[in-house]
Amino acid sequence: MVVFLLSLTCQAKADNTPTANERWDSVEISLLTCGPGQEIWSLYGHTAIRVHDKYGEDIVVNYGIFSFRQKFFILRFVFGLTDYQMGITTYPEFIAEYRQEGRWVKQQVLNLTREDKFRIVEAIEKNYLPENREYRYNYFYDNCTTRARDMLIRNTNEKISYPESQEVKKSFRDMIHAYNSDHPWARLGNDLLLGLKADFNTTKDEQQFLPENLMSDFDNATLTTTDGKKIKLVGNTKYLLHAEDRDSRSGFPLSPSDCSIILLIITIAVCVFEWSRKKILWGYDALLLILDGIAGLILFAMVFSQHPTVSLNLQILLLCPLSLVFVTPVVKKLRRRQLHWYLTLFKYLIAIAVIGYAFQKYDEAVLILALILLGRIVSNEILITKHIGNTDKNE
Repeated sequence: MVVFLLSLTCQAKADNTPTANERWDSVEISLLTCGPGQEIWSLYGHTAIRVHDKYGEDIVVNYGIFSFRQKFFILRFVFGLTDYQMGITTYPEFIAEYRQEGRWVKQQVLNLTREDKFRIVEAIEKNYLPENREYRYNYFYDNCTTRARDMLIRNTNEKISYPESQEVKKSFRDMIHAYNSDHPWARLGNDLLLGLKADFNTTKDEQQFLPENLMSDFDNATLTTTDGKKIKLVGNTKYLLHAEDRDSRSGFPLSPSDCSIILLIITIAVCVFEWSRKKILWGYDALLLILDGIAGLILFAMVFSQHPTVSLNLQILLLCPLSLVFVTPVVKKLRRRQLHWYLTLFKYLIAIAVIGYAFQKYDEAVLILALILLGRIVSNEILITKHIGNTDKNE
């Protein structure tokens, strides 16, 4: 990269060699947008910067370098402690990787002055120093797309503006739902971890965390020069690769909703059996409370995550860590055909969580789970108080 920058800034001595100004005129800086892949981390596409000197180098700057071999990678990612790196590769190597994956790549060549090109290349050079390459990744606010955008916009002298008509009210959850509809389990995982803040309306800058949103905004953006002249930010656009047809469906045959419906049917069957035999299958309640409590512990852990959109999550009222704490005393009461006070409290927590759906969107499977847990508690209440005859509901 150092050689590349020096080669552009050196005046040639031979008559048949272009001057420095001619070299900078020959440089194209482009935004590369890559289509979604099949892996979880590639569902939402990718962004990179291409710097092409028609007389020499052709490189791609990429802010999405990471390694699964990092210690505790999954935990670090969940808690917002993952470090990504800036990387530079040749254009043929970059395009070969996306051709192999069958993903489309679109190029937008930017209308930049010589000074803008120099500033951008110089900033890339500085950013590529070993002490500057690494950054703390945040999916919504500081990712490979926002880094590429900031590198281009912050090193451009001209003002970049977007049409007001392009403003669209969307939440982070709405935007990622557009990409994970064919991956219901990934969608469930996202919806479980994302909290209330993920349903707030976003600004245009925030919406540009998605590669295709930034690409669309650049298409509509204008540059205002120092003399007040307005020109389009993007000079020309073309596909470098077209997508190949591949099966995008999730490998597991059942969706989360399918599984929750099966669980609902099992729960109804358990309740019918209990009512017919006038007895309580307390083991089933213990299983539900244990699973609910484990899920609740995961949501509780998100309170300590560095991701700003996961800390306040209304689903913790439904997937409640307290269920794990009270499973033993609840089961002891049920075995004596009595209700523990936690089940009454949990019933109201579930009801509040369902009301919270008006403010925070949950996956359909979570709503079915709320129906299962609520129905299970009510069934136990009615069975104990009216049919078994024990009215002692509290300790």
